[in-house]
Amino acid sequence: MAVFTTGEAVALDLPIARIPTRAAAMAIDLVLQGVAGGVLVLAITAVMVQIQPDTAWFETVSLTTFVAIVVGYPVTCETLMRGRTVGKLILGLRVVRGDGGPIDFRHALTRGLTGVIVDFWSLGGFGAVAVITSLCSPRARRVGDVLAGTVVVHDRARIPLPSLAVAPPWLQDWAQHLDLSGLSEDLALPIRQYLTRHTGLTPEVQYTLGNALVAAVCTQLRVAAPAGYPPLQILGALISERQRRTLTAQQSAGAAPTLVGPMGFAPRTFAPPASV
Repeated sequence: MAVFTTGEAVALDLPIARIPTRAAAMAIDLVLQGVAGGVLVLAITAVMVQIQPDTAWFETVSLTTFVAIVVGYPVTCETLMRGRTVGKLILGLRVVRGDGGPIDFRHALTRGLTGVIVDFWSLGGFGAVAVITSLCSPRARRVGDVLAGTVVVHDRARIPLPSLAVAPPWLQDWAQHLDLSGLSEDLALPIRQYLTRHTGLTPEVQYTLGNALVAAVCTQLRVAAPAGYPPLQILGALISERQRRTLTAQQSAGAAPTLVGPMGFAPRTFAPPASV
C-alpha cells in the first residue's frame, strides 16, 4: 500500500501493482499487439504486391508500423481509457499520477517512448531494465514511470469522493479577494501534502516548511501574507478557496458537484491567534 495525496488534499491508501500482475497485463497487451501487427502486415503486403515499392519505401512503412503498434497502442489506450490498456483493464490496474490523479497524453507518451527505448526493447534487454528498476523502487516504478511521474496501482477498490477543505473564518475574506489563477499545480501539490500530513510533522518542520510554502505562494501570487497567522491557517484558506472556486465552476457547467465533508486535515477547530 502507498499513500497518495489527491488534488483535493485527500489521503488515499492504494495498493501498488507489482511485477507479476503487471507482467500478466503486458502479456495480454502483447498478444493484442501481435494480432494487430499481423493484420497490418497482411494489409501492407497486399498493397506492396500491387505497387512493388523500392527498398526505402518498404523500410519506412515497416518502421512506421512497428512504432504504431509498440508505441501507439499503449499511448492511445492509456490516454483514452484514463490510464488503462486492455490488459490493465482485465487485471484491474491503472496508471495514475504521483498524486493519485488521472494521467493525460503527456504522461502516456512519456511512458510509451521510454518503454520502447529504455525499459523493454532498444536498451531494455527485453524487460530486464524495467524489472530491475521496479524491484529497486518502493512504488515499483520503471524508468518510464519515474520520467512521467506516474505509478501503476490496483483500482478495484472504490476510491472515496474528495471533499472540501475548511478555512479559518477570519481568513475567508482575504482568500476570496486573491487571484488564484497564478497558483501553479507544482506549488499547490506540496501545499496539499503539507496540510494533509501536518499533524504527523514535528513542530520545527511544521514551522519551517509551512513558512517556506507561505513565502513561495505569496511570491507566486504577488501578495503579502496576512500577519499574525500560522502557516497552517494561511495555506488552508488558500486551498479551501481554490476548491470552492472549482466547485462553483463545476456547478455552473452542470457537472456533478463534489461532496462536502471531512478531509485528511479537516474539519478542525481553528482558534484565532492571540493578536486577532
